[in-house]
Amino acid sequence: MSILIDENTKVLIQGITGSFGARHASLSLAYGTQVVAGVTPGKGGQKFENVVPIFDTVSHAVNETGATASAIFVPPAFAADAILEAADAGIELIVCITEGIPVMDMMRVKAMLVGSKSRLVGPNCPGLVTPGHGEKSHGGCRIGIAPGYIHKRGNVGVVSRSGTLTYEAVWQLTQLGYGQSTCVGIGGDPINGTNHREVLEMFNNDPETEAIIMIGEIGGNAEVDAARWAKDHCKKPIAGFIAGATAPPGRRMGHAGAIVGGEDDTAQAKKRILAECGIAVSETPSDMAKTLLELWGK
Repeated sequence: MSILIDENTKVLIQGITGSFGARHASLSLAYGTQVVAGVTPGKGGQKFENVVPIFDTVSHAVNETGATASAIFVPPAFAADAILEAADAGIELIVCITEGIPVMDMMRVKAMLVGSKSRLVGPNCPGLVTPGHGEKSHGGCRIGIAPGYIHKRGNVGVVSRSGTLTYEAVWQLTQLGYGQSTCVGIGGDPINGTNHREVLEMFNNDPETEAIIMIGEIGGNAEVDAARWAKDHCKKPIAGFIAGATAPPGRRMGHAGAIVGGEDDTAQAKKRILAECGIAVSETPSDMAKTLLELWGK
C-alpha cells in the first residue's frame, strides 16, 4: 500500500516538450513510472523519446490512454488554466510543479475545484514519490522533480512544504536503513491544494505507513491544524521540523507563503504547539530522521 500513487498510476505530463518537463519526464520513465501521455498544444501526434504519445489536449490524452494523474510543467501565466483543464478532463490527481503562479489565479483555481473529484497537490511543489523495490525501483512511481535514487521502499510517510527538506529527510531515513511509503511535497505557496492535515489523515489510514515525518515552515496555520488533528486521531509516531526560526516578522522567506503574519505563524509558536500535541520536534534539519526513530523506539 501507499497513498495517492503507486506502480499502477498512469501519468500524463502537461508541458512535456519544454526543457524542464522533458528532463523530468525522462527521469520519471527511468524510475519506472507509467508515463502514458504528454500534452503540448500544437504538438499532438508527435512522440516523446519515441515512446510517449503527445496530445493537443488533456481530454484527448485521457480518452486515449486512461491517464489518472497529471504533472504540470507549464509556465506560470498558463499554469492555472492547465490545472483547470486537467480537472475538466477528470484527472484524479493533479500535481502542479510550477512556481510563481499569481495568487489571484490560484484563488480562481481553488474556487473552481470545490466539489471536483480532482485532488490538487501544489503548486510550487516537488511532487510525490512512492518508492519501488530494488535498484531499478520496480513498482515505484515518481511524479515531479524529486531525485528518485535517494528513496527506499519502507514504512515512513513524509509530508513537507519544502522540496529540499523533503529530500533531506528522505536521504537521512534511507541512510539509516528506513524506507518510505510515500513522500509528498505539498508546496510553499500561500494558496495550494492538499494540506498537511489531509496527508496525515491518508498516512494514518494507510496500513503500510507506520511513522511520519512532517516538515513545515513559518506562515499560515496548516501545521498547527494538522498537529491538533493528529493529537486526537493519529496513533502513529510523528516527528516534525519547522523551518524559519530566525526569519524576521513581515518578511517573506523563500516561499511565497513563508511570511509571519501573526504570533502563531512563527516557528517558535508552531514548534511549541506541535510538541504540546505529542509530535517530537527536531531542532535542526540534520536530526529529522533521528528524532523520529527515537520517538518510534527504533
